[in-house]
Amino acid sequence: MKYSQIGNSGLITSNLTLGTMIFGEESGRSTPRKEALEIIDKYLDEGGNHLDTADVYAGGRSEEIVGESIKNRRREVIVATKVRFRTEGHKNGEGLSRLHITEGVHQSLRRLNTDYIDLLYVHCFDPITPLEESIRALEDLVRSGKVRYLGISNFKAWQLMKAQGLTQQLNTNAFVAAQYQYSLVKRDMEYEFFDLLESEGLGLLPWGPLGGGFLTGKYSKEGPTTGRIATTSSETEESWERRNTVQNWRIMDKVSELCSKYNATHSQIALAWILSKKVIPSVILGVRTMEQLLDNLGSANLVLSPEDIAELDAISSLPELYPYRMIEAYGSRNLNP
Repeated sequence: MKYSQIGNSGLITSNLTLGTMIFGEESGRSTPRKEALEIIDKYLDEGGNHLDTADVYAGGRSEEIVGESIKNRRREVIVATKVRFRTEGHKNGEGLSRLHITEGVHQSLRRLNTDYIDLLYVHCFDPITPLEESIRALEDLVRSGKVRYLGISNFKAWQLMKAQGLTQQLNTNAFVAAQYQYSLVKRDMEYEFFDLLESEGLGLLPWGPLGGGFLTGKYSKEGPTTGRIATTSSETEESWERRNTVQNWRIMDKVSELCSKYNATHSQIALAWILSKKVIPSVILGVRTMEQLLDNLGSANLVLSPEDIAELDAISSLPELYPYRMIEAYGSRNLNP
């Protein structure tokens, strides 16, 4: 593994983070408790130090599995979890109110069997609660020692900037991490967020780095028969309808070419490309099995050449949008022409 700080903080993460969203789920494509514990142990033994979960993953069972896995290794592990979505049936059972944030953290601490959370994300924007209320509640949790660092996820760019600006205005702890979907087949983050995150001192920890499995190389143009893409409906982020495009198949052709060059798997090439981005200190692995973990671990020290990164950038490039094209074409300044 390689290690770096998260955003403008002193928190050090391994460049691969283990996501635990499906650990303990009751669906057919989940990871049972026993296998999940084995996967976490293997990940930590290989030098990984960052486990990512959320209060809503598997109805709280994911947090319980994470808590069980680290009971003898707590000090060496970054535990990240999230708060925002509905965890109880009453009206205050969701959101970013002081009430729900505080109660949510207390319940997460209980399930994780720990007295502090290393990195707490607000999981999505709350259109009802004033941001000032949310930020002051988060600050109280940091000052109490129950939370060490703050992250943000699924906010629009202006919402994230407003939240970060308020931490400065209110003289509270700033957000240091951001969690968003990002991959070779989903690069929307680059329009606004990359510059914003670098400017405001947040590190990006992408989820969905393999495009819901599309970038693993197990699918063909004839259509999926197995895997997540085969079972998700058309409105989901990882549906076949969203992945089955001419550009995406060109991306896969290039990834296949690089697999031979680097003696690597499709997943390893896709993950190594993400890790080449300056604003990204770590990528979140969404593995379901030990076999998938072992494959993904091979990306930790894989370095693609600048030329190959540039080719992948070009093949997966985003559509031109205003005002970004105009800014790129006319917005530069040269003091010494």
